[in-house]
Amino acid sequence: MAKSSNDKRIDYVEFSVADIARSRDFYGKAFDWSFKDYGPGYCEFNDGRLTGGFALGGQGKAAGGPLVILYADKLDEIQRRVEEAGGKIVKPAYSFPGGRRFHFSDPDGYELAVWSER
Repeated sequence: MAKSSNDKRIDYVEFSVADIARSRDFYGKAFDWSFKDYGPGYCEFNDGRLTGGFALGGQGKAAGGPLVILYADKLDEIQRRVEEAGGKIVKPAYSFPGGRRFHFSDPDGYELAVWSER
């Protein structure tokens, strides 16, 4: 049997959320993601490259697990959009070798980061 091109790669990211509509609204406004509903308890998102999902399952997870890091060409613009959509900046933008990034928490308390090249 031939190997899939996705063999040993992260294939999907799923967030347990308290309110799917709120998550759709936040990620749609902040990052222009598109969505497909699969009933009242599940919604798939697509960021243009990777798909994932929002599963109705109560409270989100606080920081401390794997950190999902997004990329943006215009870091300052995305930070503004994250804040306008209701995200909270938990680590202001800072420089690191190769670029800059900031961390934010979404409406369910997940901590994510956004980075950009210099």
